[in-house]
Amino acid sequence: MSFRQPRNHGCRLSDAWTYDGMQALVLENELLRVTVLAGKGSDIVEFRYKPLDLDFLFFAPGGIRNPNRGVLSAPSGGPFLDYFSGGWNEVLPNGGPLVNYQGAELGQHGEVSLLPWDHAILEDSPQGVAVRMWVRPLRTPFYLEKTLSMQPGRPALHIEERLTNEGGEPLHAMWGHHIAFGRPFLDDACVIDAPAGRFIVHEAMPGYEPRRFQPGYDGAWPLVTAPDGRLADAAFVPPFGATQAQEMAYLAELADGWYAITNQDRKIGVGLRFDHTLFRYVWYWQQLGNVAQGYPWWGHVHTAALEPWTSYPTGGLNEAIANGTALHLQPGESVSTTLTALVYTGLERVTTISAEGTVEGR
Repeated sequence: MSFRQPRNHGCRLSDAWTYDGMQALVLENELLRVTVLAGKGSDIVEFRYKPLDLDFLFFAPGGIRNPNRGVLSAPSGGPFLDYFSGGWNEVLPNGGPLVNYQGAELGQHGEVSLLPWDHAILEDSPQGVAVRMWVRPLRTPFYLEKTLSMQPGRPALHIEERLTNEGGEPLHAMWGHHIAFGRPFLDDACVIDAPAGRFIVHEAMPGYEPRRFQPGYDGAWPLVTAPDGRLADAAFVPPFGATQAQEMAYLAELADGWYAITNQDRKIGVGLRFDHTLFRYVWYWQQLGNVAQGYPWWGHVHTAALEPWTSYPTGGLNEAIANGTALHLQPGESVSTTLTALVYTGLERVTTISAEGTVEGR
């Protein structure tokens, strides 16, 4: 439902939009505009800081495509990559390629990332906006709901979520937020700050090369062994055009629940506050300098993703079950959490993001 009270000041929320036939929601205040595709996975496809007209998210070269116009079968075992438009995707219950879980085939990053979500506007006033969204997957009896909200005077988006097992038997899941940053934010060198004690580099993968770091490295963050044996700083994200490499790794042993990625030239960045007792890993995925050839990138992608996940690795749900990192929910059990994504300015490095969303650094 929409209150449909159009205005041009304060906080605003509108569901009077569609994109390629998909329901879109726009939340904004005087500093931030966020566009959410309710019609496709609740994807956040715009996270724009208005004073600089700067959208931090990666926008895939293929643009935004409606999966309801025809589902293809990608080599990875599902249509996620066919319809990946970048931005911020919610992923449940499988992280990685096709798996068979108790008779259910779950494709790449299936299921909720491509489904339409229902929504209801809870608040639409100059003093604040809030919208509730919810979805039930097709092949697993989960129920996932979240409320997105924004207040005046803060370039921040707050998300409250709850995941419930509505089935009559225990269920495993991988739950993640696939957040990919891109140009023009990544045109310059950026730096990642996070209170991680461990950095795990994924093993060698066929066709996934050249790599920034030595496959299989498992050690302290952020200094990592590179393929040539030298040390590399994983906190550093090379500017566009400086490096051609790919990477898949994981930040682990988080002392607190936050990360920040900062463009040091512009002194602006994005921080995320999350529950590190639930999202215990931050997946670190990079495609730098248009290096990836063939499907699905075709040599024109430059992105760096920092993704809070309950589990790892990117091999899929069965691997997460085997290593003990998968969520395990009993019948009727729910788990709730909150996330806050925010923009900050005037800093080159971040030392902490408090539970209240206060960013400190230098």
